[in-house]
Amino acid sequence: MKCEYALLVRMFFGEDDKYEGKPLYKYIVELCKSKKIAGVTVFRGILGYGKSSVIHKASPLKLSSDLPIVVEIIDCEEKLNDVLPEIANILKGGLITLEKVKILRYA
Repeated sequence: MKCEYALLVRMFFGEDDKYEGKPLYKYIVELCKSKKIAGVTVFRGILGYGKSSVIHKASPLKLSSDLPIVVEIIDCEEKLNDVLPEIANILKGGLITLEKVKILRYA
């Protein structure tokens, strides 16, 4: 990544969300890798709710509880402009945020 300032995209959706038969978070990571995006990280939440106000939580008694997923993507604005429209089209629910960040170190 060769920029002093980058953009951080943060997406929130459910673990059960899928695209083309695979988990949405996995599809997004693979898409970003194919577009040579600098970095992507997926976080799995243990408790949360969104627009529906339904609380999703981890439980040892349930095999699936549609836990919250957060995907963070970071790169220069020009590179993200190539992938964000495609991601926005496949993300049917959830939330996408965008913020400018200063790169202190990328090694």
